[in-house]
Amino acid sequence: MKLATVEVSCGWLAFAWSRQGLYAVTLPHAGPDAAKAALPADITPLAAEGSWPALEDALRCYFAGEPVAFSAFPLDWSGYSPFARTVLEATGRIPYGTTLSYGDVASLAGYPRAARAVGNVLGKNRTPVVIPCHRVVRAGGEPGGFTGGREWKEYLLRLEGYISPAAAGNFPGK
Repeated sequence: MKLATVEVSCGWLAFAWSRQGLYAVTLPHAGPDAAKAALPADITPLAAEGSWPALEDALRCYFAGEPVAFSAFPLDWSGYSPFARTVLEATGRIPYGTTLSYGDVASLAGYPRAARAVGNVLGKNRTPVVIPCHRVVRAGGEPGGFTGGREWKEYLLRLEGYISPAAAGNFPGK
């Protein structure tokens, strides 16, 4: 496993990857050490520093407000159940700047009655932004929960132009 940190417009991210692909990515933090500390605990003791320039550039572009297709980056699906992988793959197909409800994602994944289970899977998404779980909202359009907190979810949606693009400059912690 390797890990890297990258500075984006609103802080520092850390991410880790294996031979299979991207394993985890954090949301922005105040510094590189805080970002690394936010990675899953099983990664950092064994990981070597590295770099993945294409992913670093894509993350910088995303947080600068540019649409980015993260589908070009392979993912390491280890540790996910087949159901979770199906849900996360469906979530990965939600286009930039749009949202689907938890029920919509359940249907897209082939499990139309599993909206609540979709929420549970998304709460364990190790690669937020890359698998855009922030684009999944409640049926009425309310943002709903997010592992990074509602403020981050709303920030990411604004950044993509979904909620008041003028407010995208305000991000949590500033």
